[in-house]
Amino acid sequence: MSADVRLEELGMNEPERSGLSKVDEPEFSRLVERHRRELHVHCYRMLGSFQDAEDTVQETFLRAWRRRETFEGRSTFRAWLYRIATNACLDLLAKRRPEPATGGEVLWLQPYPDRLLDELPADDADEPEAVAVARETIELAYLVAVQHLAPRPRAVLIMRDVLGWPAKDVAELLGDTVNSVNSALQRARAGMREHLPAERQDWAGGDEDLGTRELVRRYTDASVDTDIDRLAALVTDDVRTSMPPTPGLYVGRDAVVDYWVESGFEGMTGLRTVPTSVNRQPAVAYYHWHAEEGAYLPLTIDVLRIAGGAITEIITFHADQFPLLELPERLPAS
Repeated sequence: MSADVRLEELGMNEPERSGLSKVDEPEFSRLVERHRRELHVHCYRMLGSFQDAEDTVQETFLRAWRRRETFEGRSTFRAWLYRIATNACLDLLAKRRPEPATGGEVLWLQPYPDRLLDELPADDADEPEAVAVARETIELAYLVAVQHLAPRPRAVLIMRDVLGWPAKDVAELLGDTVNSVNSALQRARAGMREHLPAERQDWAGGDEDLGTRELVRRYTDASVDTDIDRLAALVTDDVRTSMPPTPGLYVGRDAVVDYWVESGFEGMTGLRTVPTSVNRQPAVAYYHWHAEEGAYLPLTIDVLRIAGGAITEIITFHADQFPLLELPERLPAS
């Protein structure tokens, strides 16, 4: 039996006992790859950008390989990787985004495909991501709120409230005291309450019941017909809409309707749709007819937040996100 197979079959027990100094690169790659998706989701929560998370996971694996001799088995291999990933995120934030988001919008926000979230382990109570996703910490409103926190309190919140790390372990990761970590957690929780929607506990989330599906259908039909009056009847008085990375946050039905009118949406023709889902939320991908191509080409993706039988938020992404969601490159005429 090869060493690769033996390590895979033994799980993390062997490296936890003996360290990684004698593990070669193929064996090490096998060990870290099993944690790629959960680390990617962790970095995505920290950064709000799918692509930045992708880059940071690669950096995490590179750092882990270079520092493999520092793993002594006092913690689990997973926890060791999370420490490296969190510090890689903090380093990236210090370089690219030293200041948190402001004003309720996140221009670097990107969607996370549900098909990739489905790769997370969901049948093991010991898997942190199984709990984290169930607690609705992957939805876009949560991501937006998190991005309004300063990087270190953000890390504290995610490590403590999402992943369930003890305060002393988070303090060790950040090179801080337990008291400082607890203080940062309280500030972060207060910041989250300020930026999360008040009705968050009543979200439909990813559990699309018949009412939710019917609402999405009506929204889709009204959008294809570019019927603003019908769309306005489906949203709440305090609905919010944005279109990252394009600046602009519109709050309230009147402001959103005015935005739709000013953008030239009313009277637009030649739309078709494909239903999808991202961040455990319903989404609608729009295609626009191009006669010169003889096909419908990608236009935008609307991600909906639904509460109380109405749409409370619409976040629209540009066509460059279609490949990430594995949506068709074009739709035929018929």
